[in-house]
Amino acid sequence: MENLVHMLMEKLGPVGIALLMFLENVFPPIPSELIMPLAGYLATRGDMNIFVVISAGTIGSMLGILPWYFLGRKLGHDGVRKFAARHGRWLTMTASDVDAAADRFKRHGAVSVLVGRLIPTVRTLISVPAGVANMPIGQFLALSFVGTLVWTAALAVAGYLLGQAYSVVADYVDPVSTGVLVVLVAVYIYRVITYKEERA
Repeated sequence: MENLVHMLMEKLGPVGIALLMFLENVFPPIPSELIMPLAGYLATRGDMNIFVVISAGTIGSMLGILPWYFLGRKLGHDGVRKFAARHGRWLTMTASDVDAAADRFKRHGAVSVLVGRLIPTVRTLISVPAGVANMPIGQFLALSFVGTLVWTAALAVAGYLLGQAYSVVADYVDPVSTGVLVVLVAVYIYRVITYKEERA
């Protein structure tokens, strides 16, 4: 997996980073915890500027959260519940999960968007209740931008500071990230199999 990410970045440069981060937010095939540190490492070789790396990662990630926000905004709470009830087996999300997410958003609001962008998985899903609650797009983007910038910058700088040592770490990153992906797929399959339908 690390080799695939590396190849895309070397061939497409900043566009490759943005594309990977966009996909990571729309449907997370490759975690940002792998993408951004590797991009930061490439910056130490002079392939890209570290600020360009952070900007590309942030832009791609921001573009990736918009579909979820507008989905929540268009469908509304009841629509999302029905969507979850109809396609919940494959989303591994029930109508009750939608209610719980909406309740958390009502309690924490803006803070949940800001902090949620720093938490794996949550950073994508938090966009849906934000859209459902009709959070102003300007506020949503501003809060998401701050959280996203902090997250992508931290990961990129970590890879940058590792410098040449990353080549040693990379020997362990690929099998570990592949193992994590296998576990995630296994958990997903388990949740699909054990999913219990609910009425919307």
